[in-house]
Amino acid sequence: MFKKILITTTALVCSVQAAWVLQTTSAGSNFINAFDYFTEADPTHGFVQYVDGATAVNKRLIYTVNDQVVIKADNATVSPNGRPSVRIVSKNAYNRGLFLMDLEHMPTGCGTWPAYWMVGDNWPNQGEIDILEGVNKQTSNSVTLHTSAGCTMEGVPRTQTGTVTSANCDVQAPGQGANVGCGVSSGNTNTYGTGFNGNKGGIYATQWTAEEGIKVWFFPRNAIPGDIHSNTPNPQGWGVPMASFPFGANCAASKFRDLRIVMNLTFCGDWAGSVYGNSGCPSNCVDYVKNTPSAFNEAYWKINSLRIYQ
Repeated sequence: MFKKILITTTALVCSVQAAWVLQTTSAGSNFINAFDYFTEADPTHGFVQYVDGATAVNKRLIYTVNDQVVIKADNATVSPNGRPSVRIVSKNAYNRGLFLMDLEHMPTGCGTWPAYWMVGDNWPNQGEIDILEGVNKQTSNSVTLHTSAGCTMEGVPRTQTGTVTSANCDVQAPGQGANVGCGVSSGNTNTYGTGFNGNKGGIYATQWTAEEGIKVWFFPRNAIPGDIHSNTPNPQGWGVPMASFPFGANCAASKFRDLRIVMNLTFCGDWAGSVYGNSGCPSNCVDYVKNTPSAFNEAYWKINSLRIYQ
């Protein structure tokens, strides 16, 4: 009798200790203040001008509506030197956590390359997690990891709803293109682009632990778990993730450390530009982005909140 009670109590304590505890909730001006502005040349060679915070505010490329944050590209001017846009980088760096990004709208359109991701300052040695990313008229999301040599998902048992598109996370992996990484494609049209926006988006949940590796779920607006609404998230009850990247002998947990959260919108460049000719989009990428400002009326993020748990 005593042993049974002791075991039950111990299990309860472990369960409580393992619970995710809310550290920060960022919305409205709190969200904006948690980030710095990246103003250097685009590392992905996009046809873009990343602006500083004062410019972003003055040009209304970033603003709040109640507690929502809108981050957008210029959609009013011809832009011969690249379309003005915003790339923000979190002031804090993270080593594990549960990250819940609630998005109502994401950028779409020909020439666009939006991304919500995490990356270390010393790339690729500290790793990169691309949580929500795509280009042009893409209709479903791809989740991708990028690392230095020695991290692969080849032959690793994984339970996920998405489809593997590439297995080696090394940005210089033999047999893969440069910086392809290890990717998983959702295939579900409510995870990206116009399908995502038509459903008023939803929540991207990213769990990053030393024990389970990296997992990403997407919950459409009408199917967000109750434990998320109540700030008591329980990933063990969420079912199979969209993408799963286990750590172990195949990929050490140390491949990912001190990651910052990034949100940006670039144009053309290494990915959107390279596949533009096969995307069903008009003209060529640079000319279209330069000369057609009204085409980017839907090129904006609308963020409800970012909640981070430890």
